[in-house]
Amino acid sequence: MEHTLIVAGIGPGGKDFILPKALTAIKRAHYLVGGHRALSDYASENQETYAVTGKLAPLAQWIKEALSKDDVVVMVSGDPGYYSLLPWLKKQFPECPLTVIPGISSVQAAYCALAQPWQGSEWLSFHGRVPDDDKLMFSEGRKLSFLTDGVHNPAFIAEYLMGKGWPGETPASACEHLSYENQHIVTSTLSEIAKLDGFEESVMVVG
Repeated sequence: MEHTLIVAGIGPGGKDFILPKALTAIKRAHYLVGGHRALSDYASENQETYAVTGKLAPLAQWIKEALSKDDVVVMVSGDPGYYSLLPWLKKQFPECPLTVIPGISSVQAAYCALAQPWQGSEWLSFHGRVPDDDKLMFSEGRKLSFLTDGVHNPAFIAEYLMGKGWPGETPASACEHLSYENQHIVTSTLSEIAKLDGFEESVMVVG
C-alpha cells in the first residue's frame, strides 16, 4: 500500500486552537515533521521526528525515506493553504498521496483578537518577500493584512505603505504571539507603528 503524506495545520500555536482532526493525525504518526516549538508541544517519545530548518534538501530526503516505510505527518503553523510548506511538498512529492488538514491561520486569529471581521481584507505577506507594488497602493476603504519577518517587520511595512500613498493616520495593528499567554497587540496608526520595535514574526492589519 502506498503511504500518505499528511500536512496538518496546527493553527497559530496555542494548543486550544488546533483542530481535533489534526491532533489525531499527529498523535497517530510514527514519522513527524515540524518546527522545534511544534515538536516540543506535540511529539512523543515513540515518534521519529525531524525538525524543520532552512535546509530543505535534507528534509526532502528524510521524508522520502520515511514514506517508504509509513505515512508521514508534516505540521505547519497556521493553515497549510496560506504561505506554508505545502507548495514545496507538492513539488517534491508529486506522485505521493496527499492529505491536507486545515488549521486556523494567524491572520484569522489576528482579526478575531481585534474583534474585527476580515471579509474584504486582502491577505498578503512580507515574510521573506515583498508584495508587488500594485497590491500595496492606497485606496479609500482598503484593508490589508500581512505576515511579517525580521527584516520586514510592522515598522518597515508602515514606512513602506506610507511611501505608497497611505495616510499616516490610517488605523493599523501589530499582533505577535497570537494564541499564546504572551500574546501582544498594539493598535494605533501607520505613523505610530512605524516607530514600533520588534514584532518580527507577527501579523499586521492595516485599514
